[in-house]
Amino acid sequence: MNTAELIVHVLKQMGIKYIFGIPGGAIEDLNTAIFNAPDIVSIVTKHEEGAAFMADGYARVSGALGVCCATSGPGASNLITGLASAYADSIPVLALTGQVSTSVFGKGALQESGAEGVNMVSIFRTFTKYSGMLISAQRAGYMLQKAIRAALSGPTGPVHLNLPINMMKTEVERRSDCYLKTDIRMFDEQGIKEAAKKLVAASHPVIIAGWGVSLSQAAYELRELAQLLQVPVATSPKGKGIFPENHPLSLGVLGFAGNPVAKQYIIEEEVDVMLAVGTSFNEMMTSGWDRKLQPLDSLIHIDINPSSIGKNYCATIGLEGDARMTIKELSKAVVEERSIQGMRAHSHLSVNVAKLKSKAAKEDERPVSSNGLYHPRLLVEDLQKSCPEDTIFFADMGCIMAWATRYMHFRIPYCFYMSMGFGSMGYAVAAPVGAKLARPDRPVVTMVGDGSFQMNGFEVATAVNYDIPVVWVVFNNAMLGMVYHGRRLFSTPIPDGLTPHFKRVNFAQVAEGLGARGIRVERPGEITPDFMADVLRVGRPTVIDVLIDEEAVPPIHSRIKTVDQQG
Repeated sequence: MNTAELIVHVLKQMGIKYIFGIPGGAIEDLNTAIFNAPDIVSIVTKHEEGAAFMADGYARVSGALGVCCATSGPGASNLITGLASAYADSIPVLALTGQVSTSVFGKGALQESGAEGVNMVSIFRTFTKYSGMLISAQRAGYMLQKAIRAALSGPTGPVHLNLPINMMKTEVERRSDCYLKTDIRMFDEQGIKEAAKKLVAASHPVIIAGWGVSLSQAAYELRELAQLLQVPVATSPKGKGIFPENHPLSLGVLGFAGNPVAKQYIIEEEVDVMLAVGTSFNEMMTSGWDRKLQPLDSLIHIDINPSSIGKNYCATIGLEGDARMTIKELSKAVVEERSIQGMRAHSHLSVNVAKLKSKAAKEDERPVSSNGLYHPRLLVEDLQKSCPEDTIFFADMGCIMAWATRYMHFRIPYCFYMSMGFGSMGYAVAAPVGAKLARPDRPVVTMVGDGSFQMNGFEVATAVNYDIPVVWVVFNNAMLGMVYHGRRLFSTPIPDGLTPHFKRVNFAQVAEGLGARGIRVERPGEITPDFMADVLRVGRPTVIDVLIDEEAVPPIHSRIKTVDQQG
């Protein structure tokens, strides 16, 4: 076989089902190899960024490796934003990019991006765990194995291989190489014992669960530990839903657009011992690194990435390792420590949480639309009430992520996804297509702003081409809402030099033009269980264009305050 066939053969052995990308001259050998591998389906997207986002969405929901490909030069560079988003959120994605033949390096070949021009390999190194160019066909198997292992080893992340035309054509010996996926789940035994002592003896403890809990698939272990200790749990915005938000011990989201209950319990009432799992304490979770978040006695910080431990808040006990294994071992240590200390669970804390929730509910006023259009809060609430409980929701960047974070409430894990690490607009337009391929048995509904939809909206046509029934709900207010409202919330209002407004688009008609089903919603209350049941029953890619109240101010005040203070 040639090198391109070897690469596809290895991916097939790993169980890869889909490769997202756009063809081009420099990857035609890879294309031919894919064509001859019937077990792998190629999904041709409308833009390479969409291909990277789809590979991310597939990997994010499945936990497996996502694969995307592009031709040389601009095809490869168009992957950058998608891979940077995967890098920021630790999503395992393999990017395969074409390259002109090494024999013409430096001569000015069309779309060359080798070492003597635009060095694509070096560019990719800044936002991948590994980036290399294949310069020896005999080392192809080794380099692919190295890249895949880097992508799937913790902390996981994207990797890149650059494939010159002549290298892909070269014949290689077909042999059974070892393409072992390592699944190392380490834990610090002594550190766990010390952490258990602190947690059992604490008087006002809390658990904060971050995105790392989701990456480790540790939702059920987290709930077991919380119930064992009877300690309240808050999540980061990106970790939303990893702990059931209807649970008596749930504080909801802490930080950006978070739950007032979480802020009251953790910031105002002063926690003595905090267990932080899989969070780096970034700006969005800490409301700009609020110093009141530092616990009075001890911060126990669990993370697979040692550089995250103690990075923003001083950790008393740092536990480097896999979240799921560490939490599981911590539960065992808590049982043992409790028998030694003769201490009971912190059952009184759930009573305190219930009081805080009751108070917050009384202070929560129902919104009133100023112009008779759908209020964004009511829209996200109606959407969730109208969809099956196991629906996978995506939220794009902007006001939508604020409305969804505050007012959607998830009872089962792995139902809600936002790409907050890099904050790419348009992510939630394309990524859900990959997510639906990963979980065809569950509805996939994505909430996007009209500004974001206009960036990647043609990926609806990709879903149409392959009959992938994603549902897009477009929040249509004819502007970039986060910019519009943010400017007016700053202590010194910012003028609209680069205007956030644009002419209103009829996205239902756009959807119909792309071959999808388009529905326009102009009145509040139209999103009902019967409405969504019809949408999901039809089983077509569907765009629901909802006119929303543009003057509804999203819960972004903590973010604006943080940016204001950075000036």
